[in-house]
Amino acid sequence: MSSTTLILLFLIIANLPWLTERVFLVYPLQTAKSVLVRLIELLVFYFASLLIAIAAEMRFSGEVYPQTWEFFVTTFCLFLVLSVPGVIYRYQWLPIQLKSRGIK
Repeated sequence: MSSTTLILLFLIIANLPWLTERVFLVYPLQTAKSVLVRLIELLVFYFASLLIAIAAEMRFSGEVYPQTWEFFVTTFCLFLVLSVPGVIYRYQWLPIQLKSRGIK
């Protein structure tokens, strides 16, 4: 798996909480998901993406290079940046579309 493929996969994973009203893509809610639920999902998806990256590293080099806390803070910040398109869709683009259709 190439690094470009991993980044594109992480882009998709980072935007999942913002694209659906189901919790972890499985559990439907009676009301709209709150921002707190979306952020918890984002955190869980971040750790899932770390597991995918570790698996890719194991397959490529046969071992996992030990990381310190700086690595995890940096990758989490990058994961947040990758989730920006979903945030823009959910909180800026979607309300404009619903308003133009007369839906509240």
